Amino acid sequence: MDGYAVRDADLDGGASVLRDIGTRYAGAGKANCIGPGEAMRVMTGANVPLGADRIVMIEDCLVDSGTIVLNDPPLGKSHIRRRGSDFTAGQILLPAGRMLTPTALAAAAAADHAKVAVVRQPRVLLIATGDEIAAPGSAYLSERSIPDSLSASIALQCRLAGGVLLSEKRLVDAPALIRSALSGSPADVVVIIGGASHGDRDFSQSALMPLGLHIAFAGVSIKPGKPVWYGHIGKTHILGIPGSPTAALTVARLFLVPLIAGLSGGDPATALDWRLQPTSKPLQSNGSREAFLCATCSKGAVEIFDRQEASAQAALASTNAIVRRAANAPAQPAGSLVPVLSI
Repeated sequence: MDGYAVRDADLDGGASVLRDIGTRYAGAGKANCIGPGEAMRVMTGANVPLGADRIVMIEDCLVDSGTIVLNDPPLGKSHIRRRGSDFTAGQILLPAGRMLTPTALAAAAAADHAKVAVVRQPRVLLIATGDEIAAPGSAYLSERSIPDSLSASIALQCRLAGGVLLSEKRLVDAPALIRSALSGSPADVVVIIGGASHGDRDFSQSALMPLGLHIAFAGVSIKPGKPVWYGHIGKTHILGIPGSPTAALTVARLFLVPLIAGLSGGDPATALDWRLQPTSKPLQSNGSREAFLCATCSKGAVEIFDRQEASAQAALASTNAIVRRAANAPAQPAGSLVPVLSI
């Protein structure tokens, strides 16, 4: 604190008159000493003079012709920050997996570290497939086209999760083109939008088999997003997500974001920070698949949209959360607590 360094032995419980012997500034080097009946002006951040027991704040001191008068004995804190009182040598301030936020970097610099060891951000290649999709702003030029409403959104999810987007590709349904898009790519993660189901032109898995694709799972009992699949080619992770917009965004939040978090050195579970919130309306019973419902959170409650379709897009403009419901969950009244995840 900015004030005067004093000795407790000179504070007799009444008024104390001490001799001012100088000033200590931050960065001034080796600390001075104070003796009986002496006080020294100390600026915030300066070394405390040897022999001092406390700092009396400047506003509690009366300075008069080289003397310091204290009318009342100081109470409470000594206003001295002891060496090692914040952290000590060898103490871990940033455990492995800690994201480097501005506050984390402040702690590292305070410990006098010029560098910290980090994990490289995962590199992501995003491929959208479909004969019918066109770049937003151009789909109106053809009656056969629909806007690619997912690439920009999934790309943003990648960036927000900590990934580095290498490139976005928009391809027609042609296996050779899908294989060629991966050729020579240094991507750690490849996300393929569309072609994940079992239609005649769903090539996202079969196109990559000649490249050595190993499928870990294909199809998950969730709604929406059942066709999601995951595999790898060597060390490259491949995530296939359905082309239906609501299903795609749900799957990306549930699978892609934790994948990027894990590859970034963190705990994938931290990317799925479910919290319990009350519903604003009653809930109907759920079907045989675990459901993830579009919703909006406001004023301490979550409102689940009445229309829940994998292809719905208008409601996405208001969606800021998804609600998780277990398979075969019974109907619940308004105010029931449900797991909610920001999206």
